[in-house]
Amino acid sequence: TRSLAVVTNGEKVYRETGLPGAILTRIASSHIRVGTFEYAALQQDKGIIQTLVDYTIDRHYPWIKEEQNKTLSLLKAIIEKQADLITHWMRVGFIHGVMNTDNMTLSGETIDYGPCAFMDAYDPRTVFSSIDHMGRYAYANQPDIAQWNLARLAETMLPLLDDEIEKAADTTEEAVNGFGALYKDKWLSMMRAKLGLFGARAEDESLITDLLDWMQRAGADYTNTFRHLTEEKPPQGKLYNDRGFKEWYTRWQAQLAKNTKPLKSSLSLMRANNPAVIPRNQKVEQVLGAATNGDLKPLKDLLTALQEPYKNRSDLKPYQSPPKQDERVYQTFCGT
Repeated sequence: TRSLAVVTNGEKVYRETGLPGAILTRIASSHIRVGTFEYAALQQDKGIIQTLVDYTIDRHYPWIKEEQNKTLSLLKAIIEKQADLITHWMRVGFIHGVMNTDNMTLSGETIDYGPCAFMDAYDPRTVFSSIDHMGRYAYANQPDIAQWNLARLAETMLPLLDDEIEKAADTTEEAVNGFGALYKDKWLSMMRAKLGLFGARAEDESLITDLLDWMQRAGADYTNTFRHLTEEKPPQGKLYNDRGFKEWYTRWQAQLAKNTKPLKSSLSLMRANNPAVIPRNQKVEQVLGAATNGDLKPLKDLLTALQEPYKNRSDLKPYQSPPKQDERVYQTFCGT
């Protein structure tokens, strides 16, 4: 979803602290959510659910009108959309922070991500949201939570699929259980693109996971490490002098040599899938602080830097550095 405008309202909003109130006008293909279907199901009126299914198909998936089982086809289309969306989150290190069913759109757009953040050092357990005490919505858990939400959506559709609920449940269970394999395929394709690998080889997965394991052990920055790999020469610096990284780099170069396309094509593919800049948490905090005090220039500068996130520019340097120890943001809030 996109932000059309932010307008201050002159009032105070009290959450963790008192903050200046504002209204965010958000635009999306629609605001139909899994929670919308859950609310409809609570009315215990099959006709209401049917109306909502028909409306969702008309609005987002019109080709399904030609399908024999429209409800099941809609569920499968939404499963595909969510697999795509979560794959993109994982690609850029995005952590939504509050993935309840009311925060999942059926259009496959990201919504209601108030406490979201982008990962700095790679750690699949990364959590920022102040309300996520148990790490339910941690970076690595996002695909599983998406599947859980899809199961809740499927439950609301049972009355439309078969008069015998058990048969309907078997049908939806098969569809929802397919999410894991579907997401895995999309994730592998995405990670191959981040590493400039064309085609699919059996050894790709171990190459990918070994890099991520090294990044976690070394505390390497997720965004910058992948972006450094888009250069023709090996990354420089103490971090990349590590023996484990050098051994991995040699394996990766050997894998690149198996590509049927030239190195130039691999680098282009990587640069299109690895952002040069992300909204770093410490920068967001600095911008919020300045804006609260009436200074919008840092906000405008940050927005300018983020407008072309895949393009390397000299003015991006201040926005590319990982946070220093005293700049690390450990918690985000619904107002972030």
